[in-house]
Amino acid sequence: MSFIPDTSTLIQFAIATIILAITPGPDMTLFVSRTLSQGRATGFASMAGALCGTLIHTTLVVVGISALIVASPMAFFVLKIFGAGYLVFLAWQALTKGSAFSPEKRTGPQVSLFRSWAAGLGVNLLNPKIILFFMTFLPQFVSAHDPNASGKLFFLGVMFIVLSIPVTAPMVLAAEKFSAAMKASPRVTRVVDYLFGGVFSAFALKILTAQAK
Repeated sequence: MSFIPDTSTLIQFAIATIILAITPGPDMTLFVSRTLSQGRATGFASMAGALCGTLIHTTLVVVGISALIVASPMAFFVLKIFGAGYLVFLAWQALTKGSAFSPEKRTGPQVSLFRSWAAGLGVNLLNPKIILFFMTFLPQFVSAHDPNASGKLFFLGVMFIVLSIPVTAPMVLAAEKFSAAMKASPRVTRVVDYLFGGVFSAFALKILTAQAK
């Protein structure tokens, strides 16, 4: 199947996805907060909304980047170089500022599952960092000269969602324990930050050295 990347690319992408999924951020904070205050169903609804947002991001990236490849392979090359720089920036932020994770356990009126889903979708779609991340992250795994680039981009986007589910779902199921553990053991969060920084720096170095050859 021509739309499936090679094994090496799949392994690298899977590693990056899993590390990204376990890195605390706005999406994870929302999942855990809603679960603590409203219950697991609401937490899963928020998670589903965020994953739907990821699918929308993926589709927009595939359409936009595919058009860019056809219009100008050189512009696509520039995007990849910019993407490598952005990955370095994300790695630097993770190491210097750490992850953002501050779930709140607040009681209040029950929120409908649809509103929770919409909240997850909104947090994902309206986060400029996620938009920029997908625009610069996915292209690192395809070549401008690959006739199946668009199919591979979409496959990787769907793979990102599929791999994220078994990582984030247990966090919702054990939200209270997970939240307490993260707050009680900041070292665990820092280990994740260093993993994130190391892996994304490696990807950035890889793309920069490959383009220099």
